[in-house]
Amino acid sequence: MAEWIALDRLALVPQPDRIVGIDADGRVVSHPQFRSRVQGWQQAFARAPGRDWALYFDDTLDFAAALLGAWHAGKRVFLGGDNLPATLEGLSPRVAGFAGDVPARHAPLHPDAAPDPAAPLLALDEDTLELVVFTSGSTGAPSAIAKVLRQLTREVDALQAAFGPQLEGAQVHGTVSHQHIYGLLFRVLWPLVAGRAILPRRFFHEDLVSALAAQDSVLVATPAHLKRLPEQLDWSSLGGRLRAVFSSGGPLPAEAALQARALLGVAPTEVFGSSETGGIAWRQWSAEQPQWHPLPGVSWRIEDGCLAVSSPHLAEAGWWQTQDRVEADAGRSFRLLGRADRIVKIEERRVSLDALEQQLRAHPAVQDARVLVLPGAREQLAAVVVPQVAGVAQWDDGERRRQAQALGAHLAQSHDAVTRPRRWRFVDELPYNAQGKTTAAALGALFRPLMPVAEWQQRDDAAAVLVLPLDGDLVVFDGHFPQAKILPGVVQLDWAIHYGRQAFAMPPRFERMDALKFQHVARPGDRLQLTLGWDAVKAVLSFRYVSDHGVHASGRVVFGDA
Repeated sequence: MAEWIALDRLALVPQPDRIVGIDADGRVVSHPQFRSRVQGWQQAFARAPGRDWALYFDDTLDFAAALLGAWHAGKRVFLGGDNLPATLEGLSPRVAGFAGDVPARHAPLHPDAAPDPAAPLLALDEDTLELVVFTSGSTGAPSAIAKVLRQLTREVDALQAAFGPQLEGAQVHGTVSHQHIYGLLFRVLWPLVAGRAILPRRFFHEDLVSALAAQDSVLVATPAHLKRLPEQLDWSSLGGRLRAVFSSGGPLPAEAALQARALLGVAPTEVFGSSETGGIAWRQWSAEQPQWHPLPGVSWRIEDGCLAVSSPHLAEAGWWQTQDRVEADAGRSFRLLGRADRIVKIEERRVSLDALEQQLRAHPAVQDARVLVLPGAREQLAAVVVPQVAGVAQWDDGERRRQAQALGAHLAQSHDAVTRPRRWRFVDELPYNAQGKTTAAALGALFRPLMPVAEWQQRDDAAAVLVLPLDGDLVVFDGHFPQAKILPGVVQLDWAIHYGRQAFAMPPRFERMDALKFQHVARPGDRLQLTLGWDAVKAVLSFRYVSDHGVHASGRVVFGDA
């Protein structure tokens, strides 16, 4: 049985017989080796100016060493969730610098290659050291949540008390990112203090099967992953070596939970909580719709129909009222009834988005659905639907209208015209982020235009001219240049090829670009005139964008037969 070492003292003394994890090359990382990595980061962070630093690492063990090193240097750590340009630009004003797998222009900090092994590491102060995480954005814009180390250690204590005995000696595999609070707790902090080996993140089911079958294991996953377990893989090869399957980040549908139990041989354990509250409760899918049981140390009650919690995971003592509607069940358990903050007003009528989604999922042609409110001068309800049968990309406008009309008629049994969705999108799968969550922003983007509304002025076999009004609501203006909305050059090239294929009979294969020039930026409100020329003999498409501001871009694209 591995020794439990509290997080504040984890790196103080080398433990030669303790294994921390397995690196991406399959090599064992011992506790002394890991501690040396922590020292390298601690000594680098100690010299670095400023208190606030952002971390992003693809490798879980590298991340763990940098996190502890930053804390041992007294830094407050920010986790942005990903290393996308918009995320890094949003963090830049908040932090003194970055460490990890971020572009060179952010000048990421590097650990000392040869740290002084005699330099002591002092116990971490649980009441002053902080971690800043961000809410998922599933119900609105993400917001920063600061947690002191004591909150995290108490949550790890609760997880160990609830599930620890069944996991002794098991390795920890995961499909979730350690850059978010769920992955951080289950794949980094809890394994570190419990002495369970940390392994690299697994993205593909085929890799996961072989990894889980190798020795006793734990799987940390999300509903998005568990809903997609391929039945054709040899899950029987796990041979009972999978000790537990955890799911969090969103509700796990009953059908997916029971199928996962059948394939994996283990009933998934679903953990409920939030970035603000920490872990609240758990349930195990040994039967349909099991009730929720509070985690050790968590107290709960019902206030105004919603769940209120008190626990060591909160920033302050007292009660935190959530927006989750609940009802008490037998004993100390409860059942969730949906979100109170998902009751909206449309033309002064109260509408439950949860109820609309539930009724849509009851339709035999629907696999999943999300309903949202689109902002504007007149707010509208909109629905994003995943049909039971794949192949939405092949639907024409007529088929989409027929599907929307059928689902509208289905909802008419309980909702009048005002309280039914007016806009529809059909997709083969919902958009998910690294946490396995579907965010409000991602859903809203599905209803925003991808392309401008083209105004064709000339169109023949060898030449075409069209005007493209640049609406500021176009999705292509999102995130590429956070400080200003600018039309990316790669989008201009893509549009030229897109409209070229509409105008001319062009070969399918792209070969190369010639004489590509970008001269002036294009912004929302501009009206771009796109002139296209097609040389069928040479298979060359020429393009030129101009507006009142002059020439924006020009170039030639060479094509070839498949």
